[in-house]
Amino acid sequence: MRAALGILGIALGVGASAVGVLLLALGIARKDVELVRAGRRCVFVVLAAAVIAVGAMEWALLTHDFSIKYVADNNARSTPVLFTITGLWAALEGSILLWVLILAGYIAFTARRFRSRLEDPMVAWALLVALSVALFFFVFMAVAANPFKLVDGTAPIDGRGPNPLLQNHPLMAFHPPMLYLGYVGFTIPFAFAVAALITGRFGEGWLADTRRTTLVAWGFLTVGIILGAWWSYEVLGWGGYWGWDPVENASLLPWLTGTAFIHSVIVQERRGMLRVWNLSLVLATFCLTILGTFLTRSGVVNSVHAFTQSSIGPWLLTFLGVVVVICLALIAWRADKLHAPGRIDSPVSREAAFLANNLLFTGLAFVVLLGTVFPLVAEAVRGNQLSVGEPYFARMTTPIGLGLLFLMAVAPALPWRAASGDVLRRRLLVPAYSGAVVMLVTLVFLTRTLATVLAFGLATFAIVAIFRETTLAVRSRRTADHAGWLKAFTGTVRGNPRRYGGFLVHIGVVCIAVALASAGSFGARQEVRLRRGDSVVVSGYKVKYVGTRTERSAQKTSVSADLALSKGGKSLGTYAPAVSTFPNSNSAIGTPSVRTGLLEDVYLTIVSSPNATGRITVGIAVNSMTLWIWLGGGLMALGTIVAIGPTVRRRLQVRAGAPQPPVPTEPVPEGAGV
Repeated sequence: MRAALGILGIALGVGASAVGVLLLALGIARKDVELVRAGRRCVFVVLAAAVIAVGAMEWALLTHDFSIKYVADNNARSTPVLFTITGLWAALEGSILLWVLILAGYIAFTARRFRSRLEDPMVAWALLVALSVALFFFVFMAVAANPFKLVDGTAPIDGRGPNPLLQNHPLMAFHPPMLYLGYVGFTIPFAFAVAALITGRFGEGWLADTRRTTLVAWGFLTVGIILGAWWSYEVLGWGGYWGWDPVENASLLPWLTGTAFIHSVIVQERRGMLRVWNLSLVLATFCLTILGTFLTRSGVVNSVHAFTQSSIGPWLLTFLGVVVVICLALIAWRADKLHAPGRIDSPVSREAAFLANNLLFTGLAFVVLLGTVFPLVAEAVRGNQLSVGEPYFARMTTPIGLGLLFLMAVAPALPWRAASGDVLRRRLLVPAYSGAVVMLVTLVFLTRTLATVLAFGLATFAIVAIFRETTLAVRSRRTADHAGWLKAFTGTVRGNPRRYGGFLVHIGVVCIAVALASAGSFGARQEVRLRRGDSVVVSGYKVKYVGTRTERSAQKTSVSADLALSKGGKSLGTYAPAVSTFPNSNSAIGTPSVRTGLLEDVYLTIVSSPNATGRITVGIAVNSMTLWIWLGGGLMALGTIVAIGPTVRRRLQVRAGAPQPPVPTEPVPEGAGV
């Protein structure tokens, strides 16, 4: 019954998506708003179909219906409830189900938001494009990745359970959904960008329509990447959080191009520039999400993050190829009309700095893409297995990252159009001096690693510049409104949430940059063999081996080593890294134990269990400022929330029922209207 219900949901999704695309196409061709309205209603049927399919799968997982192959392969009676629920996205077919549910939700939200603008051809075309993407994924599930396929013969009494790595930490409940919310969310700006090209309205109107959706998708993707790094740090036991794994890179690529778009869209809204650039960035971001889906789910790369080898690669590559061809064809078709009215008046201006920022982001994306894809291409063409590792990425990305830090400090302080020498001195002199002092202190007292010295100095430059701009704005409002500091600060932020939300995001980025720079210059790592009662000192921390414990449950058997940690004679508690074995897995899974501090972490792992003589090998790492990465990610998420909020003026107008300023639009070409 559960399998039949799930198949019914998929079939309903295929039918509703296809009918919706057909009705919208006919409505646009015949300029019939009623047909467009009917097509819009299909969007909500698609959402209902996705809910039915996902509900059926969760029902099957929670009731251990092992007649369904996906449940038998990714669930067991001993699996805890949390990881039973997260089993929905523990493997290929279930992850596509989650993808479709999120996509249907985004499309339904868009259809409801623009319900009063269905006569607008851009909205109709955007819904048609988004439904076409949904149609592909529903057909993809129905034909190539059916999650409700039944097992051959008699259903097993018990299942194999999820991959041990996917049932060893609660972050599995949050990391993949956040990534998917980010990945899939970029479908909406992509749909509006395609609609803008088709209708010939590629000015600023589509930017206003998709601004918040783009920020929401970018925010979710940011949180997903940070949680993924945290999961890697807490679960894999290697002591790091980012290894330039191909699947890690696959999530970073659309984040880079999406970040570039969020910055350059400000220039188009303010100066009417970078139209082709912004359209290209949105289209490229969506294409990179499909590429990331291919890398993660096709099995072409070996990664702890990737799913097993499967036959779905040609489907995703074909879809990606079709999307790329359509995007290039649309840009070529409209090339003669994509000229932007604005231009850069001075290289020392905010728009010039934003353009340089975009070039660095896209350059960084190209470097990561090349290092990720080149080994796959080389293996496909020549049969040679190549490895592009951390040295390449560190060497290529470090100077670009330092350049971005510099622009992060300079760009918000620059005026539009042109900046005079007096303005530059007034706005940048104090931040520049502060950065120089920090670089000098770092060089004399901490490290002579050039990248770290520059990173600390530029981070200080950026932070001081942000606080200076904010302080001046708050002081001005306090003088004008005769208000206290807190009220003036709140009013300033609410008056321009995009600007100050962006500042908060930048502070989060600075925190992460400082942590990454510190990791390259500070810390220690050592593996030691200890008997019970032995101790060792690493970077000032004393680690004493107290003993081992064995814990058994239906899910796993864990061997923990109790390690007493102290520093300077002060006890810091007992920590217990573990090694666990799962019933249906031949390999042991390590679980580190971490003492987290503001300036450094002590990261403890079991390298090998006690041998016949009672010796145990323990890995001890002292990692610098890792906590700042998680704090920085939190600040970036908070800044995104602030930036999404409406301004105070707009909120008051809505409450009072005052007429709203019109959305920027362009003339509708003849024959494009509904």
